[in-house]
Amino acid sequence: MKVFVLDNGAGTLKAGYSTDVSPRIIPNCVSKAKNVTRRVFVGDQLDECKDLSGIYFQLAFQRGFLVNWEVEKQVWDYAFGKDVFNVSFNDTSLIFTEPPFNFPSVQEASNEVFFEEYQFQSVLRINGASLSAFKYFREHDRELCCLVADSGYSFTHVIPFCKGKMLKSGIKRLNVGGKALTNHLKEVISYRQLMMMDETYVVNQIKEDCCFMSQDFFNDMEVAKRRGDENGIAQEYVLPDYADIKRGYIRDANDTKSKGSEQVIRMNNERFTIPELLLYPSDIGIQEMGIHETIEHAIELQPQEMRPHFYRNILLTGGNAHFPGFGQRLESECRKMAPDDYPVRLELPKNPSTHAWQGGCLLAHSPEFDKLKITRKEYEENGHSYVQEKYDI
Repeated sequence: MKVFVLDNGAGTLKAGYSTDVSPRIIPNCVSKAKNVTRRVFVGDQLDECKDLSGIYFQLAFQRGFLVNWEVEKQVWDYAFGKDVFNVSFNDTSLIFTEPPFNFPSVQEASNEVFFEEYQFQSVLRINGASLSAFKYFREHDRELCCLVADSGYSFTHVIPFCKGKMLKSGIKRLNVGGKALTNHLKEVISYRQLMMMDETYVVNQIKEDCCFMSQDFFNDMEVAKRRGDENGIAQEYVLPDYADIKRGYIRDANDTKSKGSEQVIRMNNERFTIPELLLYPSDIGIQEMGIHETIEHAIELQPQEMRPHFYRNILLTGGNAHFPGFGQRLESECRKMAPDDYPVRLELPKNPSTHAWQGGCLLAHSPEFDKLKITRKEYEENGHSYVQEKYDI
């Protein structure tokens, strides 16, 4: 029987069969463009839009939880449909991810959609961190504990695992993710240079292309104040005009010629002050701990003898882990907070965004999957309460 793995993130969903090498990444939203009034773009149909300026997004998730079922259903119909995966529901099992401590009403609605509307043969509802931890324990079979720091679109979760089991008492959530960083960058650019408040898509590309995690914040701030060649941080980002330039790009430092029609944004200290909010969210008035403090707090809640195991098995996943230097900086911050006699080791996967999906593929081919999944027949006989008892996350 085929197993379809759906890592349903707030920003993008990572989808594919367990036999695929890599997932297809589809934006978890529907969008409308100014110049195309009659068409709604679902998921990655957005690539077909020629002018992405002032694009309007309608998201299925708000604050990390699924609230807009109409949008989500459109995205799932597109992903499962003939144009993408052409899923045959009656002979397919589904592994589906959801955030920890999801609302019971959302869980119940998910059961109804997957079992009653789509009619999958069997379903396993699990959170992404559990799949990441499953893959980690398979690759490090001698380790007893693992701490997953999953920094995604809406929020960052820190979740400890011991011998493959989630320790609920240590789960911590930080309400800062990629969306907050993009929104803050929009405000900074709009205030300092060019009005970009309606250009979420373009600003998100600027963030992904230009930003990095500083290893020495105050030294980099001093460098950013310098002029000319002494400033090794400043970059010029050429904005797309969707006529000659389809996607923005960082202008080469040696290319001093500029075309009259080009719009250029100068990215200076914004390059590293935006990702810094993941470590110090209080800088913009979000009164919460940073990721390194959240990790330390989650570990301190565990018994004394388990703490060294967590400090040396920190796994960093999620879209924000793509920032250059993030893993190195987070490891050094954790090293400062950990006791001197504890070794600290942080692992950053090759592709942090798809790590949970890869863990789902690994789980689909293991004997444990048959014990965890719930068949449609079991759901029809026992109802939602049976599913709720089995998937207590």
